[in-house]
Amino acid sequence: MTDLVSKRCLRHSQREAVVLCPACKHYFCRECIIEHQGLFLCSRCLNAATGGSKKGRGMSGVIGSLLASAAGFLFLWMSFFYLGKLLLAIPSSFHEGTLWSSF
Repeated sequence: MTDLVSKRCLRHSQREAVVLCPACKHYFCRECIIEHQGLFLCSRCLNAATGGSKKGRGMSGVIGSLLASAAGFLFLWMSFFYLGKLLLAIPSSFHEGTLWSSF
């Protein structure tokens, strides 16, 4: 077995390596490894093993995003609409300053 103390991280050359990725056979520091099912893997090998980078959002994800955007737009439109109705309901005497003179 090679001496792990003399090895350096593949991505961070100033850091000591703590583990050898069993898939790609490169050395990595603590920050670059991920524990997955009892193995310490680098992020690239973990994506390859789980298919993480190949998965897309699909049609249901796109439709969900569109529905969420439409709901957000509708909420904002209704908020501004009712705020405008509230402002229009304020009597004009409030703006002229005569409302406060009666007290």
